Amino acid sequence: MIGISEPSVKSLFIEMRFNDQPLATGTAFVVAGKSGPLLVTNRHNVTGRNPYTGEPLSSTAGVPNQIMVIHNRNGSLGKWVTHLEPILDAEDNPLWIEHPTLGENADFVALPLKALDDVEIIPYDVVNTGPKFNVGPADILSVVGFPFGLQAGGSMAIWATGFMASEPDIDFNNWPVFLRDCRSRQGQSGSAVIAHRAEGTAMMIDGKLGSFANPVYKFLGIYSGRINQESDLGVVWRASAIRELVDSIR
Repeated sequence: MIGISEPSVKSLFIEMRFNDQPLATGTAFVVAGKSGPLLVTNRHNVTGRNPYTGEPLSSTAGVPNQIMVIHNRNGSLGKWVTHLEPILDAEDNPLWIEHPTLGENADFVALPLKALDDVEIIPYDVVNTGPKFNVGPADILSVVGFPFGLQAGGSMAIWATGFMASEPDIDFNNWPVFLRDCRSRQGQSGSAVIAHRAEGTAMMIDGKLGSFANPVYKFLGIYSGRINQESDLGVVWRASAIRELVDSIR
């Protein structure tokens, strides 16, 4: 991908709809499942409800039954194709899949993708998440998504950069999450969170110094939202938890 950072096209713009009526925008990304590609996004995007109060998120009080996804066009980087995916079946049962043990308490889900005509899948790898450089408190990380539904050239994602705000391997609130300090807004829910490093050197997790001839990045998890409206601290569900979900889907 000459001249384009891969994470800019890995995050996908989504629009939640009820019977083709737009309700809200957000972000998603694709991972490879055992039976095909899976769209990963926040649970509150597909339910259309506040995960803590259950109240509808849309000012219309509507909740979605489909998602519009802007995908990369097959063989044409920098061009896009739009598809609709149902998220409820004919009996209004969810088509998305939740974490096998955390269930509705985890604010991320996976939706098996069906509408893939002319789509190029550029997935995140939840097994090999990237180079093993160290990422700790105060280190730089990026939330790659679509704040306020904005797109950076065609449907490329916007990078909001901040800092790791907690120990990444220590559970916050007894959930597999860590905190990041980064100004973020609506539309970024479901964004991939990565640690991006330019070419040069970085400290590895084994304490040795590693060198990179090209920019590299490490997938850390999925952004879920701020801890409250007065704070720039936000919640990130770890890549390891996403892997548990993916591994549970046959």
